[in-house]
Amino acid sequence: MPEGDTLHRAAAALAVLVGERLEVEAHHPRARAAHVVERIDGRRLVAVEALGKNLVLRFEGGVVLRSHLRMSGHWSVVPRGAAEGGRPWLLLRGARLQAVLRGGPVLELHTRALARLGPDILGSPPAFGRMLARIAASDPGRGLGETLQDQRLVAGIGNMWMAEALWVARLSPWARLGDVPEPERLRALEAAAGLMRCAVDAGREPRARIHGRAGRPCPRCGGAVRAFGQGDANRVAYWCPSCQGGEPPSPVARCPAQPGGR
Repeated sequence: MPEGDTLHRAAAALAVLVGERLEVEAHHPRARAAHVVERIDGRRLVAVEALGKNLVLRFEGGVVLRSHLRMSGHWSVVPRGAAEGGRPWLLLRGARLQAVLRGGPVLELHTRALARLGPDILGSPPAFGRMLARIAASDPGRGLGETLQDQRLVAGIGNMWMAEALWVARLSPWARLGDVPEPERLRALEAAAGLMRCAVDAGREPRARIHGRAGRPCPRCGGAVRAFGQGDANRVAYWCPSCQGGEPPSPVARCPAQPGGR
């Protein structure tokens, strides 16, 4: 699933269209059902911003479009008239360039869903105090890894960056939140913010050091990396028991998930 850094890179790419009046085409039935074309075709794009895993496009007249990519959506910017290949969900054409949305089933002409989000981990600067306050008020029995992915507490962290940040911070995703002191919670948040900001600045997602590497040696200590489904959503948590500590999950509590999910 695209995480917060992916959306921030998409926002930076689409910013080249800010100030232009856009020609809009919607080929997918869901995009047409949302009446996107009728509301934004011919309007000037005034701002593009990423908030957590959401991309928000603001048009003149107060019209907004929220895009969520879910598992496999993708935004790209290409020269106007470039071969489209297949049927993109949405096309936003400027004078020289066009933005293309493929997949990403959430297209809404409002931002009500954003009211439920916690502070963006990629905020400038990140509001760590507010994040910690929300985390402190959440379920102390949940695992730290599951907690960090709760978008109501912290927006933007997904499965991959949870694994990478907790590895950097030397914390187990299985640590019970109530047993993790606030300084360690902060260390995990700072690690996630730093890693994700580097990915945004570099313009690409770096090679993972632990995510997706179940059974391989930990690059820090050489121990075997493990993977196991965590939480109600059974998202795969990757961690090194040798250097991150924490009790591994009980084999009878949940069937192991297949490695490779995000």
